[in-house]
Amino acid sequence: MTEPTDELYSTDAYLRTFEATVVAVDTDAHRVALDRSAFYPGGGGQPADRGLLAVDGGADGMLSLDVTKVGKTKALVWHELADGTPLPDPGTPVEGTLDWERRHQLMRTHTALHILCGVIWADFGVAVTGGNMEPLKGRLDFELDAMSAELGQQAQRRINEEIERAREIMVDFISRAEADDDPALIRTKANLIPAFIDPLRVIDIAGLDRQADGGTHVATTAEVGRVEVTKTESKGKANKRIRLVVNDAAT
Repeated sequence: MTEPTDELYSTDAYLRTFEATVVAVDTDAHRVALDRSAFYPGGGGQPADRGLLAVDGGADGMLSLDVTKVGKTKALVWHELADGTPLPDPGTPVEGTLDWERRHQLMRTHTALHILCGVIWADFGVAVTGGNMEPLKGRLDFELDAMSAELGQQAQRRINEEIERAREIMVDFISRAEADDDPALIRTKANLIPAFIDPLRVIDIAGLDRQADGGTHVATTAEVGRVEVTKTESKGKANKRIRLVVNDAAT
């Protein structure tokens, strides 16, 4: 039985390269599973990582294989390779390299959305009903009765205040029983985290926001940069949307 992939991204979001071994091959999907990986497989609105796997091509020297898609099936993290590239056999050692610029942009964006979630929770105490992101751009939906441009500007001001406070962001793992005793840890309207996930990974923005989350984040709020709320929308009764973009601090 193949052991679960060691999910390096869950404890070190800043790991850009890593060594691993191929443990399974899926020729139909043109993908390989590794014994350990720093590639985030996607989830919770955060897209999966991209990058390269380097393998020894024998007489051809080292080959760089494009990782075009990453996903998780049961306990294995699978790395889909570009069409036409060779699939390394099980047991092959590889070196993985993330598309770091894209990953870091997603980390900044994900943290910005958690700050937004934190300030809305603090000010209104309402749950998140949906969300999504791409590099430097994202949105969250909230169970608010009303939405306005003024509320959006208030949220923008509050987010940037929290960024300027340079709050530390920590990763913790707690038992599911402990998490179930704290309803504030799961901020979505519906609890979509399967019961078998135990312990639960928690992202803690010190003094602002603490909630269950599997994605990658920066180390302090100051690393986010500067946030602009670009649009506020009403998507139906008690479902209001806030869209934001993330800029560099100097912008």
